[in-house]
Amino acid sequence: MATSPAPASAPRRRRRGFPRWAPAALLGSAVVIVLVLIGWVGWLVTTGLQALGAEPPGVGTTIVAPEESKAAKAAASGTLSTVEQAAAEYLAGRPTAYWLTPEIDPVGEVGARVLALAAEARKQSAALALVVYGLPERDCGNHSAGGLDDDDYDVWTAQIGQALDSIKDVQKIVVLEPDSLALAPECGNVAERTAQLHDAVDRLAGVDTWIYLDGGHSSWLSAGEMADLIRRVDASDARGFALNVSNYNPTSAEFAYAHEIAQILGGGHALIDTSRNGAGATSDWCNPPGRLVGDAGGTYGDDVVDTNLWIKPPGESDGECHGGPPAGAWWPAASVELTRDVR
Repeated sequence: MATSPAPASAPRRRRRGFPRWAPAALLGSAVVIVLVLIGWVGWLVTTGLQALGAEPPGVGTTIVAPEESKAAKAAASGTLSTVEQAAAEYLAGRPTAYWLTPEIDPVGEVGARVLALAAEARKQSAALALVVYGLPERDCGNHSAGGLDDDDYDVWTAQIGQALDSIKDVQKIVVLEPDSLALAPECGNVAERTAQLHDAVDRLAGVDTWIYLDGGHSSWLSAGEMADLIRRVDASDARGFALNVSNYNPTSAEFAYAHEIAQILGGGHALIDTSRNGAGATSDWCNPPGRLVGDAGGTYGDDVVDTNLWIKPPGESDGECHGGPPAGAWWPAASVELTRDVR
């Protein structure tokens, strides 16, 4: 399994408390006290009770295991061999982020999907974790090419944001457009990309919604380059950045990278994807052989890394390489290999 970061402590959490009244105020006019209480109650009504305890993800966070996952659909298909069925069932039961793409959840339907996933999270007493993945010129024409045009992307993300804003009793985690920032220098569209992400954050932000920008991974851009790209997004409503999404780097390397980026930025927080990094580092990012699922989400965290999560669903292909199907498609052979030590 991946080398564990040492030692991993729970992230520091900011709590909203009741107002601290000075002794003189307690002895003052009863009218003042009544006005304070009325204002407090009004604040509760306006923002919702969840805001009282609203905290970012941390050690112990459990996210929903989506009933709509490709693993769950594969397990229900009746077409798998015995070992493929066991792998699909295992992965379907693991808490994993759900990827919103316009190909599966288009404009006009994506909001309903978010609400359905929130209902599942509520039933499971879990957080809702979404990956928003529909940016114009997505993946710069590589294996995951596609996405929406600018106008449709604005509408699509606005509908996601409206659905999220209507959910008041579930913690909401959003990983925004994996690879979008790290690829931008190669694609030659840094200014356009950072502006798109800035606007998307504005549309997605809301109470108890924790948004993480793309942070690449420790074997890609230097920490300085990555920090500069994150800074250029200029998104004050983003919680931080997500690392190692769909990649295989050891957790310890990503912790170190997160701390480097945060130090350069003068602050910031991270999520780390541990869904497929259980066999250690590899230089091959596209369906490398010999991989294993990594540590369960909510295992690690510190003052920079909020926690680790399964962000890329194990068993879904990275693209048509090493015999894999198109990017995002369910690949039974990969699901078997990834779970060979845990089934």
